[in-house]
Amino acid sequence: MVGVGVIGYGYWGPNIARNVREQRGGDLVAISDLRPQRLADATQRYPGVKTTTRVREVLTNPRVDAVVIATPVSTHYELALEALRAGKHVLVEKPMAMNSAHARHLMEEAARRNLVLAVDHTFVYTGAVRKIRELMASDVGDIYYYDSVRVNLGLFQHDVNVIWDLAVHDLSIMDYVLPMKPVAVSATGIGHVAGRPENIAYLTLFFDGPLIAHVHVNWLAPVKVRRTLIGGSRKMIVYDDLEPSEKVKVYDKGITVNDNGHDQGTPNYQLLVGYRAGDMWAPNLDMTEALTVEIRHFFECIEQGRQPIADGAAGLRLVEILEAATQSLRQRGRAIELQAERRVA
Repeated sequence: MVGVGVIGYGYWGPNIARNVREQRGGDLVAISDLRPQRLADATQRYPGVKTTTRVREVLTNPRVDAVVIATPVSTHYELALEALRAGKHVLVEKPMAMNSAHARHLMEEAARRNLVLAVDHTFVYTGAVRKIRELMASDVGDIYYYDSVRVNLGLFQHDVNVIWDLAVHDLSIMDYVLPMKPVAVSATGIGHVAGRPENIAYLTLFFDGPLIAHVHVNWLAPVKVRRTLIGGSRKMIVYDDLEPSEKVKVYDKGITVNDNGHDQGTPNYQLLVGYRAGDMWAPNLDMTEALTVEIRHFFECIEQGRQPIADGAAGLRLVEILEAATQSLRQRGRAIELQAERRVA
C-alpha cells in the first residue's frame, strides 16, 4: 500500500485525490493547499484525510510514501526537490520545472536517493494516444508530418505563456508516439493582454529526415479544438480528443509517386503523382480514465522499482524544447538548435 500526499487542491488536485482513493494499492493520507476553503472542501469529501496549509506536515508524515504535486509551474522545482530530499517518491505536473537545470537536478536527486520521479504527461496514458503509438510502429509507414491544434477561450496563466501551458500537452504526445526526436524548434507568438505573457503561439519542430511538426496553441479562440493530424507514406491518422467515441481515425489515403522510369538527371524526367483514397476505420480504444492508468502505473513503479513511462528524462526533453521555443519566440522565430543530448530518448 502506497501512502500518498497531494500537494495542491485546485483544478487538478481533486482529480488526483479521487484516483488515489479509488486505487487498491493507494492510501490517500494527506492533502495540502494554501487556501482554507479548498481544504474545507477536501475535508468534507475525505473526512479521514489529514488536511493542512503546511507542505512540511505532508513531507514529514511517516505514512506518506509518495507525493503528487499539482501546483503552479513556478513552484514545481522547489516542492519536488523538497519532497525528494524528504525521501518521498514524486509525481509532478508538467512541465516538471521552469528550466532544464532544475529538471536535471530533480533527476539527479531522485537517482541518488533511488526514488521514482514521474511527470504528469497525462495524455500518454490515454487509450487513444497509446493506440496511436502502436499504429505509428506498424501501419503509418514513413512519417511525413505531425500537425496539432489546441485552442480555446482559455484560462490565462500568470506564471507561464500559452506554450508552457498548452503546447506542453502536444509535445508530450509527440515525444511518446514519434520514434525520432526533434533537432531544432522555431516559435512565434504574441500577447494581447497587458501584463500577461503570449496567448497565441505557433511552434515548428524540425527533424533529421523528411519529417516536420507544427503545433498551434491559442487562449483566445472562440471554439475549443483538440485535433492532431499525422501523415505517413502508408496511412494517415486523425486524433480528435473532443470526439466522444471515435477519437482516432485511420485513413488509407496518401500519394504514390511514379518517376516513369526516367533518371532524375535527364531533361525528360517527370514526376507523376497519384492519389490513393481507401477506407477509413476507427480502432477500438481503452476508455479507462487516463489519470487512473497513470496513478496505477506510478504505484507499480514504486512497488516494483521500475522507471515510469513519463519519467524525469521525458520531462527534461519537454522542458528543453520549451526553453528553446521561448528563446526562438524572443528572436521572432529564429530556429534554435537542440543539442544532441536533448534528442536522446
